[in-house]
Amino acid sequence: MISEKLREIFERAQRVCVLTGAGISAESGVPTFRGGGQSAVWKGMPFDEISSARMVRENLPEVWEWFDYRRGVLKDCAPNPAHYALAGWPDRFAEFTLVTQNIDGLHAAAGSRAVVELHGNIHRAYCNVCGKRFDIRGKIPHSPDDCDECAGKLRPDVVLFGEMLPAGAFERAGRSARSCELFFVVGTSALVYPAAGLAEIAKRSGAVLVEVNPEATPMTDFCDFTIREKAGLALPALTI
Repeated sequence: MISEKLREIFERAQRVCVLTGAGISAESGVPTFRGGGQSAVWKGMPFDEISSARMVRENLPEVWEWFDYRRGVLKDCAPNPAHYALAGWPDRFAEFTLVTQNIDGLHAAAGSRAVVELHGNIHRAYCNVCGKRFDIRGKIPHSPDDCDECAGKLRPDVVLFGEMLPAGAFERAGRSARSCELFFVVGTSALVYPAAGLAEIAKRSGAVLVEVNPEATPMTDFCDFTIREKAGLALPALTI
């Protein structure tokens, strides 16, 4: 499953960056939604409509109902061996950055710290007016209270369709991609930009690119190594 050459590179590396996507969370039972089907529709609205900036402006209560439903689904999902393997990687390298496109918080639940959450976190909310953030983990449905600072309306702290990435998140991820020796693309189709561009940044900067995915993706031919296996098997095996 893992070549000796890749294992040697992994053992020697000092600066490592990992980008994770929906595939790693799918192994924990988290719906991917982007795959289509009924799981990608809410009350007749497609996933990219109910999860849009426009809906926050026009029907915030409906958006909350949708995200409360998604948080309810996550109650039964736990980190898998891939999450736990990555949680131990900071101890192996001089510099390690974990970047995720996922909003489920499973990396943190596994013990990872300082995760760069490009698309936010479904267990947080923030005020539409003053920007104050709130931890809403375990509050389903979410607290109906307004912001305790300015009485503004709260919204999910996630990046919706039509919105920019959080200030500073992509910049931090980009710095790591430019400086790393080894860059992993784990469980992502590499279709969603600008996150997918991180692998390109790393490659142009001289990093060895490794894809971990049970299926081929548009990124496959661009990578130096491919581990055609689920992350829950591949990452613990590499860590041994």
